[in-house]
Amino acid sequence: MYKILIVEDDLTIAKIVREHLMKWDYQVYCVSDFKGVEACVNETKPHLILLDILLPFYNGFHWCSKIRQTSKVPVIFLSSASDNMNIVMAMNMGGDDFIEKPFDLDVLTAKIQALLRRTYDFAEPGNQLSYKGVTLNLNDATVSFGQQKFDLTKNDFKLLQILMENAGKIVRRDRIMERLWESDEFVDDNTLTVNMTRLRKKLEGIGVENFITTRKGIGYLIE
Repeated sequence: MYKILIVEDDLTIAKIVREHLMKWDYQVYCVSDFKGVEACVNETKPHLILLDILLPFYNGFHWCSKIRQTSKVPVIFLSSASDNMNIVMAMNMGGDDFIEKPFDLDVLTAKIQALLRRTYDFAEPGNQLSYKGVTLNLNDATVSFGQQKFDLTKNDFKLLQILMENAGKIVRRDRIMERLWESDEFVDDNTLTVNMTRLRKKLEGIGVENFITTRKGIGYLIE
């Protein structure tokens, strides 16, 4: 489930957008402390941020710039201040899209879905595999989710790679072990179970739960 953070000081707008997006099965948070937007981003680890420009204390440009220092999370600016200067500024500060208020909720949803697909569901050929917000970087053997990232061991990397390459399909245990055999390291059936358990715990550590499913006596899959 994708997480969306709404940074909007108009509580009526924030509530309407939140309730609408929840109907689409998004997990939605609203910032309440406009002095601590960056802290809220770090705490909720959203997959996408809806960010107003005119906010108490610091404007949306300030917060987008701060967020971009540590994260590439997609940001959509929402604002009634839609003159060319603000749109250009929003893009220069690291925004990915700009939607003028008042906006149609269906248009907002379509833009969110498109941006999430571009960011998380499509792999960058030769460099990474992405599925449901989880990204496996093939260049440096790391996995990331939201703003969390960690290094994988050689076996963890190969396990996750074969499962993500076959997302939605069951990968048989013997096929996984053959993949690990290619690494010149023998892995028996019990060792595979241990390695899979360790990989799951690492994924849970960055907030990815129930990502890998076991088909008893057959193999594993990412649904």
